[in-house]
Amino acid sequence: MSTKNKGLFYGLFSGFTWGLDTVLIGVVLAKSIFTSTAEVIFLAPLVSTFFHDLLSSFWMMIYMVIRGEFKVPFQKLSTRSGRFVMLGALLGGPIGMTGYVLAVKYLGASLSASISAVYPAVGALFAFLLLKDKLSVKNWFGLFISILFIFLLGFAGGDRSPSYILGFLFILLCVFGWGMECVILAYGMKDDEITPEQALQIRQLVSAVTYGVIILPIFKAYPLVGTVLQSSQVWFIALVALSGTASYVYYYKAIYVMGPTRAMALNITYAAWAIFLSFIILHSPVTFKVVIYSIMILVGSVITCATPEELKWTNFIKRRRAA
Repeated sequence: MSTKNKGLFYGLFSGFTWGLDTVLIGVVLAKSIFTSTAEVIFLAPLVSTFFHDLLSSFWMMIYMVIRGEFKVPFQKLSTRSGRFVMLGALLGGPIGMTGYVLAVKYLGASLSASISAVYPAVGALFAFLLLKDKLSVKNWFGLFISILFIFLLGFAGGDRSPSYILGFLFILLCVFGWGMECVILAYGMKDDEITPEQALQIRQLVSAVTYGVIILPIFKAYPLVGTVLQSSQVWFIALVALSGTASYVYYYKAIYVMGPTRAMALNITYAAWAIFLSFIILHSPVTFKVVIYSIMILVGSVITCATPEELKWTNFIKRRRAA
């Protein structure tokens, strides 16, 4: 398999597994343990994210033990690449995700999910400015298509909180954190000093520790942490974290192989995959409009990743005839 095809597979599989992760974490958050009071409902995403990243870190530790590299990620913490990975972890996890959770509270779930979808555009801008990661006009058009139809998916059933201005500020924080995370990680891995797997181990550990030491105490969430630990749900969260870990591994591989902008464009196909998997797993209703929007998200992602030559219909027709 060529490097480009590997990158496409990595990116699409990261989107598929994150779509699965999204559906399953939705099942977790719907459990009675996370819905008993208004305070618990607000804290549930923070606590579930803490467990998700902590358990994902454990999964990665097992994986690194199998590879005989258990100590390596910790040794890389003091390197230049390791420091950039830690910075990316802080931007994407505690900053980006916390901004997202607070935006959901103050802005509403559908609007938050829709607006957060612009993070690849922010990442692409910073990748262009900082990493000189260039895209053609057609590639930018593909990215625009994906983000537009994710917007349309989210606004199909929008809701709005009275505190939308505060929520908007939080979602901007989320978009900045998620967009910059990918760029910073790409910069940290560019010298081959650290592998995507080692970078992910550092990322999940730094995120979990930051949540555990700073964010959860600020929101006084440890009583809920104790409740979850005593329940059977912690085992299901561990299973969900395995899907999330797979998604991150392939996302990081895609960043390493094809750069941050194209990796993000493929990763956001999770919005379409989540619709499909919700239908398969939860039997959620799917309309014709949703199917069309999902297809357009995938089409936009492919256009974003294709080279100018691959986007020429004449070349496509020639390849088909040659086959």
